Amino acid sequence: MIRRVLTAAAAVVVTALVATAPALGPAAAHAAVDQDPIRAAEYWLTDYGITKAWETTRGTGVKIAVIDTGIGRGPVEFDGAVAGGTDVSGAGSSDGRTPLGAVDKDHGSWVASLAAGRGTGPATGMIGVAPEAQLLSVSVAFGSAAQRPFSDQIAEAIRWSVDNGADVINMSLTTNVPDWPEKWDDAFLYAFEHDVVVVVAAGNRGSGTTRVGAPATIPGVLTVGGVDRSGKASVEASTQGITIGVSAPSEELIGVSADSTLVSWDGTSGAAPIVAGIAALVRAAHPELDANNVINRIIKTARPSTGATNVPDVLYGYGLVDAAAAVSASVPSVTANPMGSLEDWVRLYRRAPVAPLPEEPAAPVDVPALPDADPATRATSPLLPDRATVLYGTLPLLMATATAILVALGVTAAVRRIRLASRAPSR
Repeated sequence: MIRRVLTAAAAVVVTALVATAPALGPAAAHAAVDQDPIRAAEYWLTDYGITKAWETTRGTGVKIAVIDTGIGRGPVEFDGAVAGGTDVSGAGSSDGRTPLGAVDKDHGSWVASLAAGRGTGPATGMIGVAPEAQLLSVSVAFGSAAQRPFSDQIAEAIRWSVDNGADVINMSLTTNVPDWPEKWDDAFLYAFEHDVVVVVAAGNRGSGTTRVGAPATIPGVLTVGGVDRSGKASVEASTQGITIGVSAPSEELIGVSADSTLVSWDGTSGAAPIVAGIAALVRAAHPELDANNVINRIIKTARPSTGATNVPDVLYGYGLVDAAAAVSASVPSVTANPMGSLEDWVRLYRRAPVAPLPEEPAAPVDVPALPDADPATRATSPLLPDRATVLYGTLPLLMATATAILVALGVTAAVRRIRLASRAPSR
């Protein structure tokens, strides 16, 4: 993840436009987009069909849960956007809006602003893909900032999001390993059984993720890869894997920090909420569709990438996401999640351990009693400071052990002789 703070000059221009934006009519507001440096920098709004999709819906009535470091309270872009929240780390506030972490505390705010930021005016400031959707802020903590195991946090975060009405869950995080804790099975199944679309980031090569890791490997989630501004797979801000569903911009993104600072940043952490926002647009436009068909519309309407060799491709998935087509195109319905079935996977790979077969008891062998050892023959050592320890502590145990070994060897030899005799041919 790469962060760049936008220039103060740009911020000054935005402030000036905000003062006049409320007086603009719809046509003038659209024309003013090109005049606002922040809104104009959001190239994905036009390049990926988002502004076109807004002619149908802007996400009203849909909730997106952002399981991340917390959505900041201060930015105007979140006014009226956050409908609720919680903390599952033990380190945050009860509403989930205290940014957590020493380095990535603004991460949750950047993610949320891409998904459903409100902007600062009709045609100014940072705006999200689904600017009328509601957000749920679920704060988690990583590394030393966490007071609970990360696996427990994620499991609880998913369940809380589902129970509080999430239609879409965004998880811009990775474990960098393909396997996931068993307790995640039930948590993700809980989301799927309650008709929730789960969108996750593929991870970034620049951060050491050479292949997708959990939760991007979990069947049923919509994993998002990243592309640069030209639509080619990002070298640093994406990765590869057969579970990638679609790709979205992951370079030259914009995010709003908890302190209202605007930053430019890279990573599939940003590509994921763009797709989560599109999922919210689809759900708002087609409330009759279940999660499986929402995902299906997104992947089936994706634009093929010129760099893809197969569909789905390990870099691009089914292609570059297209919001307008996902919202408006005619797509046949499906009865199963095209990204796979976690239930089937659990049935195949989480088998109950097989109990070991009972061993046949060995035949009893009579061993004659041995006479007690003569105490005078017991060895002593001048290297040990306490003679009593030698006589009545360690050495008797050693001698008993040696005796038992000799007896066992004798018994074994006797048993072998008996077996050989029984197998010998009669004459």
